[in-house]
Amino acid sequence: MRKVELRMNEEYKYKIIKKLVETNGNKQRAAIKLKRSVRQINRMIAGYKKFGKEFFIHGNRGRKPVNALSDDFKTQIELLYTSKYFDCTYTAFKEFLETREKISLSVDEVRVILRDRYIFSPRTHKSTKRKFRKQLEDDIKLASKKEKIALRNKLVIAEEAHPRQPRCLYFGEELQMDACIHPWFGNSKSALHAAIDDATGQVVGLYFDKEETLNGYYQITHQILSKYGIPYLIKTDKRTVFEYKKKASSKVEEDTFTQYAYACKQLGIHIETSSVPEFKPRVERLFQTLQQRLPQELRLAQISTIDEANEFLKHFITQYNNKFALCINNIKSVFENQPSEEKINLTLAVLCQRVVDCGHSIKFKNNYYRFINKSGCPIYFNKGTKCVVVQALNGDLYATIDESIFALEKVSEIQAKSENFDDIEEIKPRRIYIPKMIHPWKGKSFEEFVNTQEHRKENVA
Repeated sequence: MRKVELRMNEEYKYKIIKKLVETNGNKQRAAIKLKRSVRQINRMIAGYKKFGKEFFIHGNRGRKPVNALSDDFKTQIELLYTSKYFDCTYTAFKEFLETREKISLSVDEVRVILRDRYIFSPRTHKSTKRKFRKQLEDDIKLASKKEKIALRNKLVIAEEAHPRQPRCLYFGEELQMDACIHPWFGNSKSALHAAIDDATGQVVGLYFDKEETLNGYYQITHQILSKYGIPYLIKTDKRTVFEYKKKASSKVEEDTFTQYAYACKQLGIHIETSSVPEFKPRVERLFQTLQQRLPQELRLAQISTIDEANEFLKHFITQYNNKFALCINNIKSVFENQPSEEKINLTLAVLCQRVVDCGHSIKFKNNYYRFINKSGCPIYFNKGTKCVVVQALNGDLYATIDESIFALEKVSEIQAKSENFDDIEEIKPRRIYIPKMIHPWKGKSFEEFVNTQEHRKENVA
């Protein structure tokens, strides 16, 4: 005789009807207990007498719903996730299925399919993982040796989240800036410099570089200034550009803290630093989201170089903000007016101090340079004359002496052409562009700022 197993509610019905039949009890009382009519109770009694315990098994047991997803389809979703979108969240994976695979599923359907196979999102909570891990351990006990290995490899370690904090009231009131070294594309790691507005969650700047550099932060600052204007406050980490390290070089041009701080001082931007991650949670959370989305986007776009990646970021920022950021129109902006491109280029510069040598030139980055006036003619100064060298963001070189600005021309060690053996074309001296002295490049101004830096005083002492 086949053993019949009933579910809890089916077993409850069976016991009541069985007792009712055996004791010839009150049908009205049984109807109240089962929340059925007397007519239905009579049908149950007739079914019990004819089929016994099997009558109480639900008719749809073992049948697959008409709208249920097929096993082959679920296997296809599993293969797509594990092979192509393995580091995506459930939400991102659902979006990639719609846009790239033309498969329409809800996030809940994706979650059910993958979790039934013990495939977790990188954002899965620890409590959820703990629950499924307990279930997985029970399955492992009953599984074969090969199945045990496969099941143990299903668990994914989730990252820790940062606590939620209230947003600022105005757009541009506070920007959070940081860099994240990660294998964003290819096999090697690169540094993604990022800046995000605290009030709106708008990404206002992204830039790739080989490592965390002053140029990387200058580039995202250039994006902020040219598109939005001058912010009130920038919150950053205590490292590299924003914090001086005693073991670093004593040369002013290599003191990245002084360089970036001086640029912000001229723009009127306040800087606050802290080594605590909770001090700038927006940018920390931004990197968590980007690590789950940007590498996939770069990989699918077949990006392999930093230049290609930076070009890709131009439209990615817009795409990201449209999806995650709050609407700027609903929040008052406190950005100052956008500076001109010339001012931005000259403000985001590397400044250093040099002394004219006996050859009436200066040495900068292992090359010698001479001074050129607006007419394109060389100008000579006495040995020992002090000057401030300015390397603009676009790479142009200038020098200031007292109240005057000069362009710098590289002095070649060997002539390009021989005056005696090569035909030399007569070249008219071109007019060299030299900006007006509206920028505080004066040697005295920069020297005073350097002397106010505590770490510079300690270094000199």
